[in-house]
Amino acid sequence: MKVIGYIRVSTDKQDLEKQRHLLLDYAQRNHLQVNEFIHAEASSRKDTKDRRIDELLTKLTKGDMLLVAELSRLGRSMLETLNVINELSQNGVSIVFIRQPELSTIGTHTKLLLAIYSHFAEVEREYISMRTKQGLAVARAKGKLLGRPKGSRSKNRILDPYREQIKEYLQMDLNLASIMKIVNNQLEKPISYNTLKYFVQHDEELLPLWKAQKGNRKVRTQSTQDPLSRDS
Repeated sequence: MKVIGYIRVSTDKQDLEKQRHLLLDYAQRNHLQVNEFIHAEASSRKDTKDRRIDELLTKLTKGDMLLVAELSRLGRSMLETLNVINELSQNGVSIVFIRQPELSTIGTHTKLLLAIYSHFAEVEREYISMRTKQGLAVARAKGKLLGRPKGSRSKNRILDPYREQIKEYLQMDLNLASIMKIVNNQLEKPISYNTLKYFVQHDEELLPLWKAQKGNRKVRTQSTQDPLSRDS
């Protein structure tokens, strides 16, 4: 079993040392050896790669353990945090939140807790969808032009008003199937998966985000399946 400690801090060096001490103290009390520490600077502007979440997901495989000071250190939003927890758990990784032991995915309550995390992730997606609908309604009330203008065939597409929303979801590491469900809740006529895929593939900014996401998932899958890829 490999044990990794994840530390996300501000620019305060003292905070880093406090978290490191907290993780080492837990490991010592529970007869664990921390194989590696992954440090990242806390910033909501940084993506999962800059905050080293992608590295974390790649290195941890079935049977490994992740030590974190608290739940909020794993993501910049509740949905992102829940997505990270769910992906690690699906890969057979145990997570210990030292300051919040009741939220750790170890012990007899693990199955129930994972079900709750999955439920909250779905609720959060629906909440994001609801807020987006409200924003669109406010924009319409203010007279902003949304959707395809009359007489226009190619300038505006059905997903154009949702482009920034789709971009944000891709940055949050949501797959296209999940994004499609959220967007369809806001449309009178649902779109297909292929429609969303075509939209993303033909957007110069969205396509690299999607490709990077697919590449990250492929690396994580290979790392999970290939026992030789694990650190000794």
